[in-house]
Amino acid sequence: MNLTLGLTEPEEELRGRAAAVVGVPAHRLRGFRIARKSVDARRRGSERRLRFVVHADCVLDADFRSRRFLKAVKSGRITEVEESGSFLVAKVRAGVRSARVVVVGAGPAGLYAALALARNGVRVTVLDRGAGLLERGRDLAKFLRTRVPDPESNLLFGEGGAGTYSDGKIYTRVSDPLEVPCLDELVACGAPPEIRYDSRAHIGTDKLHKILPRFRERLKELGAELLFRTKLESLVVDAGPPRSVVAVGTSAGEIRCDALFVALGHSARDSIRMFFGHGVTVDPKPFQLGVRIEHPQELIDRGRYGESPEAKLLGPASYNLVCKVGGGVPSAFSFCMCPGGKIVASVNEPGMLCTNGMSNSMHSFPYANAALVTTLGPAEFGPGPFAGVDFQERLEREFFEAGGADYTAPAQRASDFLAGRETGDPPATSYSFGTHPARIDELLPGRVRSAVAAALAKFDRQIPGFAGPEGLLVGIETRSSGPLRLTRDRDTCVAEGFTNLYPIGEGAGYAGGIMSAAIDGARAAKRFLA
Repeated sequence: MNLTLGLTEPEEELRGRAAAVVGVPAHRLRGFRIARKSVDARRRGSERRLRFVVHADCVLDADFRSRRFLKAVKSGRITEVEESGSFLVAKVRAGVRSARVVVVGAGPAGLYAALALARNGVRVTVLDRGAGLLERGRDLAKFLRTRVPDPESNLLFGEGGAGTYSDGKIYTRVSDPLEVPCLDELVACGAPPEIRYDSRAHIGTDKLHKILPRFRERLKELGAELLFRTKLESLVVDAGPPRSVVAVGTSAGEIRCDALFVALGHSARDSIRMFFGHGVTVDPKPFQLGVRIEHPQELIDRGRYGESPEAKLLGPASYNLVCKVGGGVPSAFSFCMCPGGKIVASVNEPGMLCTNGMSNSMHSFPYANAALVTTLGPAEFGPGPFAGVDFQERLEREFFEAGGADYTAPAQRASDFLAGRETGDPPATSYSFGTHPARIDELLPGRVRSAVAAALAKFDRQIPGFAGPEGLLVGIETRSSGPLRLTRDRDTCVAEGFTNLYPIGEGAGYAGGIMSAAIDGARAAKRFLA
């Protein structure tokens, strides 16, 4: 049900309001929880009245009815919801608990697959080519100091995956019963309880660094083994058909397995090519590409919340914007918006540049940034399973060179992008390696340029100044999603042509963020167990 709450009102008020909607005294509710809480900052005439809109779940006796209840059901204000899911499987298949399962990748898909497997008594070994959290942090500090990336341990590879150094967003557009246990696990490891319902839920890089070690220890307590700086190099596959993986070759030696879960992440391009060489079906798929844009956080706050004194209670404002203008112009949208965040060089290979955003739990940086992206498909990047990867790599090299070939990022004011001119003096930025004036409007493919230009014009009407001189386009964002899919069976999650290979998460083409990847990993594990 939908309820409203003033910014200064306590959440305890909601239980009584929910009971009133149902038509029952509050003490008669058998259960109550906030399912989703979001900010309503819409204008009403000339006034902007800030408030929360809350979706709440109530538990009632099965036979409960009232006139008000029936009216709310008929209007759609009350709907029945699914029960929460669980990692536990009621009846595990015979022989599964004696199996040895290898999970490749310690990002959200891999970690949650390992958790679901271990919770059900399966022996699990998790491999990651990158370092554990502490060493990974040292590798990143060295990159910032020397501008030489470690190809195995970086912002993309290592404990926690790419999400470890991002905004830590854990909300999703996916509606799945497994979302609740996935969130509960994070809360048990130290995440704030509000992530269960906050529509802007985000943990922050700093808190993720405290949560991940606890997650790791919980896995170890269940008997799981985690091996970092261990790169997957080959597969040992029987003749088939269908074929089965009987072992994996790694940089630390061969490991036998009865099943293999592949949670590579979308930047492990060399590993995906290796799987392709072993007969795993790889298909091209559409992916998002665009630029990172940054503004002073104050500009976004004013545009979203106005000048209301209450706005300070909400903290730094965020946005989620969509542009659909038609007339042959591709649609575009904002992605991975980081209020109070910074821009980072999200790279794992020398000679290439890709930008991304991150923030800490307090959103304490004075800048706001987001990706402005559009969708490209085989029609734009060409046929063949790896044409999209080749397309990404070409652009990443061009942007690297345009910035000066040292991870300085090419940059252009939003107003100059629209006017088709170079920026003489880029404004200050959060990007650690600095920026260099460049014609991003000329560097981008024509389709992407048109989509970004239309989006800037539209978003400027929604947030005044968005497309003005204070808006700065920085680098290129090529890895919002991957251009590949490792084909798997819809019901079993098993790779096409194999009996025991499970492609999961973003790198396999089945997720688009931390939570959707976690859910996909846990779901595939349950399919294996049952």
